[in-house]
Amino acid sequence: MSQALKIWNTLANKPAGKWTFSKMLCLKAPYFSSISPLFERLEPEYCEIRMKKHRAVLNHLGTVHAIAMCNMAELAGGTMTDVTVPATHRWIPKGMQVEYLKKANTDLVAVATPLQVNFPWNAGSDYLVQVEVKDTSQDVVFRAIITMWVSAKK
Repeated sequence: MSQALKIWNTLANKPAGKWTFSKMLCLKAPYFSSISPLFERLEPEYCEIRMKKHRAVLNHLGTVHAIAMCNMAELAGGTMTDVTVPATHRWIPKGMQVEYLKKANTDLVAVATPLQVNFPWNAGSDYLVQVEVKDTSQDVVFRAIITMWVSAKK
């Protein structure tokens, strides 16, 4: 079990536990603090993150900036991958394809899942992660496929 999942399992059901976990993860990877994420659910093959629509993530139109949604997708996809890959393996993002489907005018929720369940972990391969970002009306406003390179630890 990954260190992140151990910490999540310890904190998630405690008062302010999800908030604490979210802040701790942003201390480890400071760039993600720019979107002020809140982890809602984390388990192997699933990660759900919320992001409030706030000034720091807005573009000149007053909607959530495209790159803020990319950050949200990478955080959800990377964290889901981290708690999913076997302890014998490591991972790194290799690429991301994105679709901006609708203006993001509200708070957002990102859900990351693998494109292939029961993935055959081997010496080195691409692991594809799908991330959908929805607004408060449950409309998909953004979609990404993130290619993670997964290989055995040396």
